[in-house]
Amino acid sequence: MSKSNYGAENITVLEGLEAVRKRPGMYIGNTGKDGLHRCLGEIMDNSVDEFMAGHATTMKVVLRKDGSALISDDGRGIPTEMHPKTGKSTLETILTVLHAGGKFDQDSYQFSGGLHGVGASVVNALSELLEVWVAKPDDIHYMSFAKGKTHKELDKFEKAFLAGKHPEIIEHILGDHTGTVISFKPDYSIFENVEFDGEQILLGLKQMAYLNKGFKVVFEDERDGTKADFCFPKGILTYLEDITKGESLLTPVISFEGGEEKFRLEMAITYSQSGTSEKLFAFTNGIINPEGGMHVTGYKTALTKLINNYAQAKNYFKKDEKFSSEDLKEGVRVVLSVKMVDPQFTSQSKVKLGSTLARKMVDRIVQDKLGAYLEENPQIAQSILNKAQLAMKARMAAKAARESVMRKGVMESMSLPGKLADCSEKDPEKSEIYIVEGDSAGGSAKQGRDRHTQAILPLRGKVLNTERATLDRIMNYEGIKNMIIAFGTGIGDKFDIEKLRYHKIILMTDADVDGAHITTLLLTFLYRYMTELIEGGYVYMARPPLYKVSWSKTKFEYVYSDEEKDAVIAKKKKENPNPEKEMKFEIQRYKGLGEMNPEQLWDTTMDPAHRLLWQVTIGEAEAANSIFEDLMGADVAPRKAFIEENAVFAEVDLV
Repeated sequence: MSKSNYGAENITVLEGLEAVRKRPGMYIGNTGKDGLHRCLGEIMDNSVDEFMAGHATTMKVVLRKDGSALISDDGRGIPTEMHPKTGKSTLETILTVLHAGGKFDQDSYQFSGGLHGVGASVVNALSELLEVWVAKPDDIHYMSFAKGKTHKELDKFEKAFLAGKHPEIIEHILGDHTGTVISFKPDYSIFENVEFDGEQILLGLKQMAYLNKGFKVVFEDERDGTKADFCFPKGILTYLEDITKGESLLTPVISFEGGEEKFRLEMAITYSQSGTSEKLFAFTNGIINPEGGMHVTGYKTALTKLINNYAQAKNYFKKDEKFSSEDLKEGVRVVLSVKMVDPQFTSQSKVKLGSTLARKMVDRIVQDKLGAYLEENPQIAQSILNKAQLAMKARMAAKAARESVMRKGVMESMSLPGKLADCSEKDPEKSEIYIVEGDSAGGSAKQGRDRHTQAILPLRGKVLNTERATLDRIMNYEGIKNMIIAFGTGIGDKFDIEKLRYHKIILMTDADVDGAHITTLLLTFLYRYMTELIEGGYVYMARPPLYKVSWSKTKFEYVYSDEEKDAVIAKKKKENPNPEKEMKFEIQRYKGLGEMNPEQLWDTTMDPAHRLLWQVTIGEAEAANSIFEDLMGADVAPRKAFIEENAVFAEVDLV
């Protein structure tokens, strides 16, 4: 056997932005909708940075009918003079060279969301066409690019000639003096078949306006005519008021800010009277950090220390009692926004802040500002202490219940729940568990499954509403207790993802309203108490068919909606070789999984070669949780509003 040669000629060197086009996921996460929106975000971040630096007042975002997006601001305008190192204009350098930008120069941008300086050039590389107009006091500079390479060289002309050269752009030039307009059309040979989600972008822009008080954000979607603009002079105070609208609050929204030249904190906090969950939104330089980070650690450390010290000073505790951070997060609602020089994130996607300075500064500012507020408002402080006291009692009861569950459920097969029909495979990567609604469906699933890799756990009776239940009650509910033991991970502070026994957890419920309700209840529990299962991509929803459409004894098709049913019937009628004879169809409507025999359940819903599964992501879980919070939470007002708004869509059978 001859050895293959491996030398210099085998090493590929990618020039310029070729690396971005070759491996786009390294720069924007993926080539789906999230990656597409990240491109828009990178350009918008530049406009926000101009505002944070004190040079812009307004940003405009337009989604156009041709699939492109336009972003404009009234900032200083991208520099256009010759760059001393590249020999090209600074504009071209910024848009074609990775790690070229003003974000590395703290004199240009003290606080910046676009940390890595790769944003604009990456968007350029992944665009079919990118055009940029830079307004200076007297002139307009224009340049365009195609797939990262220069399409039209830099052109400069007086503002008076803009109408003749680019009439379509006049309305998007903001202000009379300076600014930047960038229009880019994503390269759909790289991106999947997706388009900008106007509703999602609108929500993001509103959030952006909350976090930058006084910043005006204008939005227009030319595709459907949607127009909106936002400006919030009180910033995150208004943000938290809107987040908690409809909730009965234990305290008013408390807001404060502090810091120094290179670090600023803005924070708003309140407590819900009846809520037990935590809602915490953390941001760094205007960018959300869904996994938190050092600023969140600093806030939680400060709050725990502050409340404990206050309680001890007021002789509130008995013996050696002490609140944990868990006690203080029940019902808390927080918006935490830091702006700092050169923030360090744990990844390019900026989901978690790693700067230790943030922990120290937030800790100090929260103790100082919130501590002063509580001293001046003892009744509000007392309300927080009372709520924390109840949470502490529930925590101790839950701990006892959890330890009881774990003692009974040492992860050996002899200790697994009796209802569980386990699989013989011991490798978690090859194993999956179906959480099935009801004993009838569970029986069919047990008979129809692949016993080697598929485990079945039937749930009996009504699924507990974990949104309104305390943890000690949750731990005593048989269905949830069985899931915890079967998964093998434990729960709470004992949760260990490495002990997960199945790498596919599949929720299989009926294809009707009741089934969707049960799925939502299960998702709410998993999102609240076992979030890492969703974050790790281990949770799925099965998709059982709604109908079986048959047109002969041996010919049939399973469909998943009324639209699919009608489409199959229309297609088969069209394919009918005998037009004189009308085809007869038999429609079987599955009201529940229990109506399917084991073979049908395997063929339609459990066979890996043919089944349809939805993978649950955090975004989907949050949406389900939000709806469930309205419909099943303790507050009546949101539920009443939902029913009034959606009653018109209900289908009612009159008997």
